Amino acid sequence: MEKNFKITIEYDGTPFSGWQIQNNRPTVQGEIEKSLSQILNQKIKINGSGRTDAGVHALGQTANFFAATSIPCQALKKGVNSIINGPIVIRKCETVDYDFHARYSAVSKEYHYHILNRPDPCAVGKNYIWHLKKELDIDQMNKCCSLITGIHDFKSFEGAGSPRSHTIREIFFSSVEKPDKDRIVFKIKANGFLRFMVRNIMGTLVSAGLSKISPDDFKKILKAEDRNAAGMTAPPQGLFLIRVNYTP
Repeated sequence: MEKNFKITIEYDGTPFSGWQIQNNRPTVQGEIEKSLSQILNQKIKINGSGRTDAGVHALGQTANFFAATSIPCQALKKGVNSIINGPIVIRKCETVDYDFHARYSAVSKEYHYHILNRPDPCAVGKNYIWHLKKELDIDQMNKCCSLITGIHDFKSFEGAGSPRSHTIREIFFSSVEKPDKDRIVFKIKANGFLRFMVRNIMGTLVSAGLSKISPDDFKKILKAEDRNAAGMTAPPQGLFLIRVNYTP
């Protein structure tokens, strides 16, 4: 009997051309499908909760797939982790209702973006953080965060080629925190994200942190619904998909 499996995945996005499978390029989806197909001796296609770009990491990406097998979830998880190619780990494997879909059943996602804010770069961990030499004004950045909380049209922060029917999203929370004197973390949770949305918001928040724009300017950028009005796209290596949430 065919079952619906849900997997929770952690991966280092550095060596991959993103999540989504591509011809002749290493991707997270491609490696997982290859391993599952080998273990289950059948062609497996997984549905991810969403795409992450090349170089973006995940601690709690989710996907689901259908398979006719009697292999227990724990054995399936252990088997994939033993043969998969690249820095990918299946953290959890479970059976779910047949109508569960990793993308369409999701109610929210949370991302964190990490910045190293000091004159010197880091020798260890440079693939997981954005290095900025000039000191950022956290208070100004948080004033901007308060402006995007709630329901808004995020067209100004949308990357080209975003797969969407509309650009309105609800931000449940967003904040900039400083866990120590050198590190800054931007945290954001929403019911969904457009392509490059978090990285485009991050780049614009950095402009505010460097006093290149004011919170009033940030508000005008949001209302403009024009990508050309916003700041740069932050580099991918600082971005982590932390978790995907579903209705219990």
